[in-house]
Amino acid sequence: MESKLSSANLRAWLILLRAPGLGASLLRRLIAAQGDAASALEFARRDTALDAESRAWLNAPDAALVDDDLAWLDASPCHHLIPCTSEDFPVLLRDVPHAPAALFVSGDPAVLWTPQIAIVGARNASAEGLGNARAFARAFALAGDTVTSGLAEGVDGAAHAGALDAGGKTIAVLGTGIDIVFPRQHAELARRIEANGALVSEFAPGTPGQPKFFPRRNRIISGMSLGTLVVEASLKSGSLITARYAGEQGREVFALPGSIHNPLARGCHKLIREGAKLVETAQEVLEELRGVGALLAEGLRERLAVAEAAQPPPAGTGGGDPDYARLLAALSDTPSALDELVERTALRPAALSSMLLVLELDGVVLAENGRYSRRV
Repeated sequence: MESKLSSANLRAWLILLRAPGLGASLLRRLIAAQGDAASALEFARRDTALDAESRAWLNAPDAALVDDDLAWLDASPCHHLIPCTSEDFPVLLRDVPHAPAALFVSGDPAVLWTPQIAIVGARNASAEGLGNARAFARAFALAGDTVTSGLAEGVDGAAHAGALDAGGKTIAVLGTGIDIVFPRQHAELARRIEANGALVSEFAPGTPGQPKFFPRRNRIISGMSLGTLVVEASLKSGSLITARYAGEQGREVFALPGSIHNPLARGCHKLIREGAKLVETAQEVLEELRGVGALLAEGLRERLAVAEAAQPPPAGTGGGDPDYARLLAALSDTPSALDELVERTALRPAALSSMLLVLELDGVVLAENGRYSRRV
């Protein structure tokens, strides 16, 4: 997999991502078949199976738009393009149906590899729904999980704020270009998320929101998360789309029950009838996801080859694996942030995050408020 893109491959990625009619699935297949973006671009320019509009763009792309994308990437060290071929692409999202070909990220890309729980719900949520979103997000953040949502009004915004107020991490998946905040009143919230997590979008900078984009981004919210919690939802809520994606991706779906007289409870009740788990406390969600997380940790071991055996290394020994030995030596009973551990171990954030998850699930490491320590 690619670790750092060459300038030719970076520009090729930006051209391919903006090509009309190409689509994420086709682009992923092109990249897989040709090996890298530059080769895929050259092949696609000659591919008569593509429609005329796509080929016209690929052969004569708008250089100003591509230069704008490059300028956005260069404008800040927290601006990133993470293609599906990169080791930093979130592992849980990599193999879901119709996964994006690449992600624009504003913030810390390492947070994409932390255990995530999605919280979604109604834009016109009740005061009780907003309070529940904040309380569950706070509990998840204090347990060391990242809260993922969509930056929308209502439940989404309350969930992001709840995680941040608890000193935790949160990820907002946008239905617009990475540089556009919608709704506008969430500009300050987006700034806080960028500083304490990440803004994520599959859409290039400057792309305005369209109605079809917001349901589409929901597959990313659920795809990066261990499970999805629906707080309040009407029968026509977009949150039900996120829940459907989560089910199709093999992830857990949770729903909060409500009054039979509350129309914003009907979507949750529908989900519960269809098999979603009825939950009343954050602890119930965390306990349900413990087993799922263990399975995912095993997948991370295999994918990243961070352990020599199927079992994690014993505490204090590193199990013979030098990377685990370095990590365990860098940990103490004083909590450390991920970036501190990266500096101490010289390990890549993606690999380090997966190793910490493995050790946490096996009881060696304690994660709290995004910081990690050795269990005493």
